[in-house]
Amino acid sequence: MTDSIRISRRNLLLGVGGAAVIGVAGGGLGYALGHHDSDQTDKPTGATEAAQAAPPKYRSRPDLRTLPDVTITTAANGSIPGYICLTPAAGAGLWGPLMVDEKGSPIWFKKVPDPATVAVDFKVQQYRNRPVLTWWEGTIGGTGGQGVGQGEFVLADESYREITRVRAAGSDQADQHDFVITPRNTALFWVYEPLPYDLTSHGGPKDGVLHDGVLQEIDIATGRLLFQWRAHEHVGLDESYAPLPQGDSAHLPYDFFHANSAGLAADGNVIASSRHTWTTYKINKRTGAVIWRLGGKKSDFTIEEKAKFAWQHDFRQRRDGTYSLFDNGSNGTVKLRDYSRGLVLRLDEAARTAKFVAEYVHPDKLSAPTQGSFRELADGGSFIGWGQMPYFTEHNTDGTVRLAGHLPPDNQSYRAYKVDWTGLPLDQPALGLHVDNGNVIVSASWNGTTKVSRWRARSGTQPGALAGVIEGDRSGFETTLTVQGTPEYVVAEALDATGKVLGASSAIPVRV
Repeated sequence: MTDSIRISRRNLLLGVGGAAVIGVAGGGLGYALGHHDSDQTDKPTGATEAAQAAPPKYRSRPDLRTLPDVTITTAANGSIPGYICLTPAAGAGLWGPLMVDEKGSPIWFKKVPDPATVAVDFKVQQYRNRPVLTWWEGTIGGTGGQGVGQGEFVLADESYREITRVRAAGSDQADQHDFVITPRNTALFWVYEPLPYDLTSHGGPKDGVLHDGVLQEIDIATGRLLFQWRAHEHVGLDESYAPLPQGDSAHLPYDFFHANSAGLAADGNVIASSRHTWTTYKINKRTGAVIWRLGGKKSDFTIEEKAKFAWQHDFRQRRDGTYSLFDNGSNGTVKLRDYSRGLVLRLDEAARTAKFVAEYVHPDKLSAPTQGSFRELADGGSFIGWGQMPYFTEHNTDGTVRLAGHLPPDNQSYRAYKVDWTGLPLDQPALGLHVDNGNVIVSASWNGTTKVSRWRARSGTQPGALAGVIEGDRSGFETTLTVQGTPEYVVAEALDATGKVLGASSAIPVRV
């Protein structure tokens, strides 16, 4: 192998230097790359029936016509309060971070701006001791049925204002698989770097290409690179369970490692998950040396049979010192178990033993060949996103399901999270009007708010003389009120639980 030539992923994907152009529709993530709606959804507008040939899903936000529905199949029963973060992905519709309530009703959505294609891994984190929303934006391609991303990470505050974007150091772009903000206000994430590599000893071409997993730690405020770890310098290709690309694809990158999560252990060292080696690595944060391997062909631990995992995602240390992961158990071709699960292990690092603690299973025994997440909640329960399968579940400590739902069958979300969030949007509420049987139907919404309890409609003959008043409880993303007769103008006001006006729409003229 020679390191004298660097191949940027951008050049590789564009076919520069004789490399093949990757045109996979999302690889293992199942994403169909491309846009189907060019409207920006962070600028609400009023809407009337005359402006729409057919009633949109939300009259106040006709730009959200193709936003996928979220269905709750097990109503919240003893679940902790919070919202569900998803990144819907399907062949058609709007793509971007989506937050819904426990009834499946949207709280906030933002369409991914061009030229990005998808959003991935939408969640709440802490930055500078304040809650922030984070997600990845970019495009995804790949080989061998696996998704590899080119993009960057977005941080937004409680008002949904963009704080900053975090980009990879060097010529390559950040991969979508994970983004962790550390207590030092730094970010841990992966870069998939294609390298020239002699693969003859593994049955591949001499002039082959290796997809290396590069872990970076970046100072968020300055963009300075603080730490970097390259998988191929510490992990042998013989540890991989992934087959090499063959035939016409032989010169496409060999994704031997496929990193998909990174984080800090309680002792400050790094925990990194590799899907294609079925291994989690504990990495010395100072030297980069591998402290131990858990799982795979070279495991340093003796693992109980029920605790063994494969093709895993989202490896984390929990508050009580145990470890958890989403055990896919299958990649769609090689299957070690019939169902995927959230798995909890207890490690004895001195004795090098791994013991089974618990597993969390979907009632339908779902098998998710790709993607997935498994997170501990504040009360000790757990939340699972079922990856390639469009489902999510919230579990009690005994494994029983206390909340469940799903996206449409043709959809999926790389991960799913239950979060605590207070949204305070700075824009105006959105208002849609139409006339039905001589009355005005008022449709009101406010993308991102979590404080609205009721809506009030004021109506009258002049924008400054709106004496008619009607109120109603908030009923999901959009609330509908009926104003008797046909006034000239209507304004919608959002009220909190005390009746305080949080925000008001513009005065919209009624057009019959």
